[in-house]
Amino acid sequence: MKEADLTEDAILGGRLRVRQPARGYRVNVDTILLAAAVGMGGNETGARLVELGCGVGGALLSVAARYQIYPETRYFGVERDPRFAALARENVALNGLSGKVIIYEADALSPPPEWGVFDGVFFNPPYDYSSEGRAPAAARSGAHIAELPIKDWIKVWCNRMSYYACLTLIQRPHRLPEILRALEGRLGGVEIFPIRPSRQKPARRLIVRGRKGSRAPLQLWDGLDLHPEGKSKDKYTPQAEAILRGEAFIWSG
Repeated sequence: MKEADLTEDAILGGRLRVRQPARGYRVNVDTILLAAAVGMGGNETGARLVELGCGVGGALLSVAARYQIYPETRYFGVERDPRFAALARENVALNGLSGKVIIYEADALSPPPEWGVFDGVFFNPPYDYSSEGRAPAAARSGAHIAELPIKDWIKVWCNRMSYYACLTLIQRPHRLPEILRALEGRLGGVEIFPIRPSRQKPARRLIVRGRKGSRAPLQLWDGLDLHPEGKSKDKYTPQAEAILRGEAFIWSG
């Protein structure tokens, strides 16, 4: 990409800098919320965490910044678009994480055996199928239109998770039945965390997390209100502000 087509932006309260396209899919609130919910399973020494479809690396780097107290943890991003994979590598270097973060330019649904297994898997899958709604601009199509259903992502990656590893994803609420069907018999201890624009409005996003080998029952959390009731969308609740600045987790561990 040409330099004129890129911006360099601060995220996570200025702890990270991210180079990304000026137009098209960009790091957003969903990116940071997902990063705040990622768990590393039961392995706090030498954990291996992977983001599927990492784009320019916004969520992946945010997770690495949040878990910097675990120096032996390693982070992997999978991105099939060579332009975004190249930007992700630039962002890894820009933030001084070259020794801890590796970017694979590959199809996330065809992981080779040599990648091994992971203690945490997280992703922000495309929210729509091609038959739903109005098609987005070409620059955003790959991030917004799913070529394969969510169940395929879950099926593939449940087989690449270590015991008690966490799988974490963010999606629209109407996908929840599909997600739960895909998790059935594969992961347990499912937790659902609603994200609402404000207290009096319905959730527009859900964060869903499950663990391999867990037999714990499903748990529905109260969730998060992004904005105070009746306030501008530029204003965040204290809880949301702390999460977006990287000062608080939705979940950890």
